[in-house]
Amino acid sequence: MNKSELIDAIATHAQLTKADAGQALDGLVKIIESALKNGDTVTLVGFGSFEVKERAERKGRNPQTGQEITIAAAKLPSFKAGKVLKDLVNS
Repeated sequence: MNKSELIDAIATHAQLTKADAGQALDGLVKIIESALKNGDTVTLVGFGSFEVKERAERKGRNPQTGQEITIAAAKLPSFKAGKVLKDLVNS
């Protein structure tokens, strides 16, 4: 499902216009992005949690030369599915 299909589904399910559904989806995405940028976790009970995880600096190898390189530490967005969502997918 792509973004326009998701907007159509939201509009139908919530009885909104496509424009309103698009604005609602864009607003949700912006709020989640802002919260993650500030280091907060966004939890939707039963659905899952969006959070930022820290990945430590580590050693790697350049596949072309075989030379050892240092891969910098990074912050990565992460999603952890909730129990209800897991159960729904596995039923």
